[in-house]
Amino acid sequence: MWLEERHTRIRDLLQASGQVSVERIVAELGVSRETIRRDLLDLEARGEIRRVHGGAVLTGDEPPIDVRSATRVKEKRQIAKKVATLVESGQTIFMDAGSTMTLVAEALAVRTSLTIITNSVDVAMRIAAGQARGSGNEVHLLGGRFNGEIGCSGGAATIAEIARFQPHLAILSPVGVDAEYGASSFELDEAEIARAMCTHARRVVIAADHAKIGVRSRVGYCPIKEIDVLVTDRRASRTRAMQAIAAAIGTVEYA
Repeated sequence: MWLEERHTRIRDLLQASGQVSVERIVAELGVSRETIRRDLLDLEARGEIRRVHGGAVLTGDEPPIDVRSATRVKEKRQIAKKVATLVESGQTIFMDAGSTMTLVAEALAVRTSLTIITNSVDVAMRIAAGQARGSGNEVHLLGGRFNGEIGCSGGAATIAEIARFQPHLAILSPVGVDAEYGASSFELDEAEIARAMCTHARRVVIAADHAKIGVRSRVGYCPIKEIDVLVTDRRASRTRAMQAIAAAIGTVEYA
């Protein structure tokens, strides 16, 4: 089976179910796991799919939070440590929800005298853990409609509360970052929270691993010119999409 034919069959499987395992692709196409691994790497590099543990999902279809939390953990931890170096004591910071943000919160928990404003229960808990060590950090958990699947608040009440604050930074992690489309998310509610945080913060820091570079998801929330700093891993530097993004943003930090 030729490469393009395999790619077409993989796309068809994903279109039918949204998520497909490596085992099913191997069975359907009758080729080796190593061949499928290379095919998935190629499709991910094009921004068509996102690899997850044991398989792949279509770009823009957010996998469950437990799947995201187990995906590219090494890169996300490196990004989180780099983000923490951009934060100064005494600053007030917006943070949204997501697996990358949970790791950023862990990195920030050892810092001192921060005020974190977040809609994420996980982020709030990670920052609060540092309070027991005398960090002097404060956490403001935004109210609103609660999403138990992700563990965060959202909706009009959350957005209204965000508008009360004028923090130094908004640290956000999107589904994708594109040179033309900017930062985007799949879920409208998540995108609206991020948009509000961008609007009211003095500076915007986007944390995104290489798999999110060059990806356009369903709802844009921050134009590329309004991103002050993009923090990503070094693998992203080898992609064509990153070259265009770096030229548009100006400040890119590689973890």
